[in-house]
Amino acid sequence: MLKIIKPTKHLDDRGFFSELYNRSRYEEFGIFDEFVQDNHSLSDAAYTIRGLHFQYPDFAQSKLVRCGRGAIFDVAVDIRAGSPTFGKWEGHKLSPENGVQLYVPVGFAHGFMSLEPHSEILYKCSNYYAPNSQGIVRWDSCGINWPTFSDIILSEKDKIAPKLENFNSPFVYGVNS
Repeated sequence: MLKIIKPTKHLDDRGFFSELYNRSRYEEFGIFDEFVQDNHSLSDAAYTIRGLHFQYPDFAQSKLVRCGRGAIFDVAVDIRAGSPTFGKWEGHKLSPENGVQLYVPVGFAHGFMSLEPHSEILYKCSNYYAPNSQGIVRWDSCGINWPTFSDIILSEKDKIAPKLENFNSPFVYGVNS
């Protein structure tokens, strides 16, 4: 299940300190993933959409996402066949100011829209990137209420991704996700 996490910020006259990941604390939230890779993404322009991405089994990944600079609208879509929430999405604004993190488990497609220029996204992954295992669902086929539908920037592969209605999911609710 998706989880929203807001680490504590300790503020003083110098700025703040925040513990972004502590395995034992995250286990208290029900997150038992062993994260093996950290990624850092920069979107130069506002309204850049990246996603909706996932990796096929045996390379499926869960992700723990946060925004280090700027702001993003971060989205996850349930793509688990047989799930009572198949095709449903959840989206949250992530920014350094709000400190919110989104945990995206295996079986969900993930994407985001930059809301400000020079937005930086940092995320932990529970499996290594496997380029031949990457899957995509088209960004505008899941009924997501994106902050805008005009002036968006997409990669070529995201533009031609299959729609959710034509997608045959490799994830089965309760079996491999």
